Amino acid sequence: GFVVGHAGLYQALAMFAVAYFIIGMTVLSVCAIATNGALDAGGAYYMISRALGPEFGGSIGIMFFLANVCGSALYVLGLVEAVVDSFGIPPGQESGKGVHVLPQSYWYELLYGTVLLALCLLVCLVGASIYAKATFLIFLIVAAVLGTILVSFFATRPLKVPIRLPNANGTETDNGFFTGFSLSTLRDNLGGRYDVDYTTGQMMSFSSVFAVMFNGCTGIMAGSNMSGDLKRPSYSIPRGTISAVLFTYLVYNLLAFLMCATCNRILLQKDYGFLRDISIFPPLVTVGIYAATLSAAMSNLIGASRILYALARDDLFGRALALAKKTSASGNPVMAVILSWLVVQIVLFSGKLNTIASVVTIFFLLVYATVNLACLALEWASAPNFRPTFRYFTWHTCLLGIAGCCVMMFLISPVSASASLGFLLLLLLALHYLSPSSTWGYISQALIFHQVRKYLLMLDVRKDHVKFWRPQMLLMVQNPRGSARLIDFVNDLKKSGLYVLGHVELQDLDMLPSDPLQSQQDSWLSLVDKLNVKAFVSLTLAPSVRHGVRQLLFTSGLGGMRPNTLVLGFYDDEAPQDGLARHPAFTSTREEVPLGFPPLRAPTAPKLLSAREYVGIVADALKMLRNVLLARQLESLDKAWELRRATSPPPTIHVWPVNLLRPDSARYADTCSLFLLQMACVLNMARAWRRARLRLFLCVEAGTMPHAQEEKLRQLLKDLRIQAQIQLVPWDSITHLHWQTCQRPPGGPAEEEEEEEEGIVNFPTNTTQVSDEYVCAANKLVLEQSPAPAVRFLYLPRPPADTSLYPLYLHQLELLTRGLGPTVLVHGVSAVTSTQL
Repeated sequence: GFVVGHAGLYQALAMFAVAYFIIGMTVLSVCAIATNGALDAGGAYYMISRALGPEFGGSIGIMFFLANVCGSALYVLGLVEAVVDSFGIPPGQESGKGVHVLPQSYWYELLYGTVLLALCLLVCLVGASIYAKATFLIFLIVAAVLGTILVSFFATRPLKVPIRLPNANGTETDNGFFTGFSLSTLRDNLGGRYDVDYTTGQMMSFSSVFAVMFNGCTGIMAGSNMSGDLKRPSYSIPRGTISAVLFTYLVYNLLAFLMCATCNRILLQKDYGFLRDISIFPPLVTVGIYAATLSAAMSNLIGASRILYALARDDLFGRALALAKKTSASGNPVMAVILSWLVVQIVLFSGKLNTIASVVTIFFLLVYATVNLACLALEWASAPNFRPTFRYFTWHTCLLGIAGCCVMMFLISPVSASASLGFLLLLLLALHYLSPSSTWGYISQALIFHQVRKYLLMLDVRKDHVKFWRPQMLLMVQNPRGSARLIDFVNDLKKSGLYVLGHVELQDLDMLPSDPLQSQQDSWLSLVDKLNVKAFVSLTLAPSVRHGVRQLLFTSGLGGMRPNTLVLGFYDDEAPQDGLARHPAFTSTREEVPLGFPPLRAPTAPKLLSAREYVGIVADALKMLRNVLLARQLESLDKAWELRRATSPPPTIHVWPVNLLRPDSARYADTCSLFLLQMACVLNMARAWRRARLRLFLCVEAGTMPHAQEEKLRQLLKDLRIQAQIQLVPWDSITHLHWQTCQRPPGGPAEEEEEEEEGIVNFPTNTTQVSDEYVCAANKLVLEQSPAPAVRFLYLPRPPADTSLYPLYLHQLELLTRGLGPTVLVHGVSAVTSTQL
């Protein structure tokens, strides 16, 4: 009567349609989740938490608990209004007559509400079985009352109903009319005519009436809230919920039509208990109203207690809800019931039904939206294990349910909706950072997998362009204990690209009972987490390190995300140091280093690969068109100290883009030199290295117009948008040593030729030869440039074609970089710079 009295038949039917559309979409989602595996206590909370994870589940669980608590208070207040309406002393009179004996005031009504709530508490404390019997009895009573009301619309003759209303001067008397079926009455009630609600004194509107009406539709979760007490929840919840929704929708529409056709507007707006006056047996209507509201109050109270119990049992809020875990011998969560009753009692102080109706409605709408979101996420994730037996839903119904809930929330009360969403967001953040990790499975992981797979398929390597090139690193790590700072350094070099930590285990799977890499995977992933690097881990078994690196170069990555750059530590005789124990990630938190990694190799122990095999790995990578970086003494790089020391000038990065082992072909614009420049620039762009300054060294000889070379290089840097200081370095004395070696007269004693061969590296062109004396001089030239930089980038020449010269090639590299501190040798094979927009 309240709804049609203010909104009229058309708007009332529209309200029912909107409400039941939202509810219908949500019911489909509930049924889908309920039939996809075993359900436990907690109903909607259990469904959401197991689908969306503990953060969403816990925060929505609290919201749903509050919705049920407020709903229980709402129905108790509604019952109090009905009781006072039937037995209260009329306003303006000191004593009542007949059955009108109950005093009316805020405190008296609070007392009546407390007594009625205590009755609900007693039923819920006994347990779910007595509640089920009580609600079934109430259902029979309400069905009987409904039958008599439907008969009364046809059997009762037209009559005048006197209405007493309180006002500022005492009481006001008005008359409502039951006209029987009348076309003029129906026409008069078709449109909306909003007026003041006589119980609260507030002006009604579409949104406020909808908020009150919607609370009559929120019982769809009553069955799912009892999921822990049902014998076959997956069978009972869909059938019970859908039949209940259809039945109540038909009843509401039928009652709305009958009321609009038989009762005038004054009767509908000014007397919410008018059904007693027109009934053929008025006391039965009173009993029906009491039974219906008592049932709803009990349903919400027991639902709230089950949600609270499920939250407590999942330990999402720690000790805060520990008390709610306690149950009786029969398994009834008595402490959760008592705690829920206490919160409902507090809400009763609000005093009037329509005061809290909008808050309750928004809470329920928020829960319904999240149930739809859970079902939508499960459907979009396309996980093979999501196969509910209830199939009458699609992602469209879930999306419509979410949209409907969100729109109605803000139509009812934008302020309350915004506050509820803000509260939900705070709970989400708190649970994200404070709640323990769960073993329920995270839908976010399934959704991420689904989206990543889709976008990887769209990432077409044929559409790659040099403008959008980025480094994709594969760093080979033998033991993380000796490579912690190198792992951190390469993380700065990746520039939002792919970063893979590769490791080769030298074992034969044929000789092992199971794969030994599975047990190591967790240790490597924990290391990535602790070092806070954005890297993947790729482990492999191989008979040799070289074969293992080949495997990883061939197979690492997926689709368009594959490593284009191989990074290796340097091959020398220095004893490895345990840098992991001294890394800030472990020293600052006082945590132990992960025990999954073996101790470092003793200095006297043999190495896992030979010098020839090491150079062979470099040659293999270049054959596969992978860029190569060799990092020496990176474990001595204290990045935090280098970059934060309060010195002037700021720390520097030295860049030598010339091939120091090929002085006869010194060029600054070949592919390798440009790649070296790019890598130094990428490091400088990393957040931690932005304070550092690039210094580019231009090696010049007398009589070669150095200023013209400098200007040409400066123009190149300008075109490449690289900010660097250019420093001219005369190296006539160095190149003199080289040419002296090359111009030795041919012929002579065989012994002299043999000695010469021992100190010379023949490069692929077989035209250039460098001696140890020359390399040491070049090393000294690099070392003399002051101040000492944080890191140096040097040109890495291609390995010789003759594999017998691999050890000598490595010897020359060792001489070149000896004592330089943190140094990166770079060889690039792909074009990586662009001067185009």
